[in-house]
Amino acid sequence: MEEKAKVLDKETLNRTLTRMAHEILEKNKGTEGLCLVGIRNRGVYIARRLAEAIKRIEGKEVLVGALDITLYRDDLTLIAAQPVVHKTEIDFDISGKNLVLIDDVLYTGRTIRAALDALMDFGRPKTIQLAVLVDRGHRELPIRADFAGKNIPTAKDETVEVRLEETDGKDEVVIVEK
Repeated sequence: MEEKAKVLDKETLNRTLTRMAHEILEKNKGTEGLCLVGIRNRGVYIARRLAEAIKRIEGKEVLVGALDITLYRDDLTLIAAQPVVHKTEIDFDISGKNLVLIDDVLYTGRTIRAALDALMDFGRPKTIQLAVLVDRGHRELPIRADFAGKNIPTAKDETVEVRLEETDGKDEVVIVEK
């Protein structure tokens, strides 16, 4: 696979997350009843970074959880004979909360559909909003992001790779040709 373009570097990615934190706070009128749940893997790291940005802005901490959607995927039989299931860590009640579901890239919408199914096993939030670092289009389901760091029109033969310090040793978003 060949890297076609760098869309976000470390500084731009940090500015984007700060802007998204401001947008989340504005829409939710502060931190009261607000919690963030990241979809494993990179969504969790983005959720933690957004929580840190919210704390810098408001001086208040928000609850952060991690959601594994493996068993809720509609392509489970296609990804592996023995899929690897990771731990879901939502150690707070989501009922009645304004929950922001966070992922790195929004593409077909199927990951988000699976995440919504998984979340319902943990309670009934007051609202569920979606925040993604990158929206690349090509939706197959009627799902849209409430907060998108960057909209990147892509071709179907391209992939958007979000690389984070925590998982990849550097912060950047690149478009790669398959």
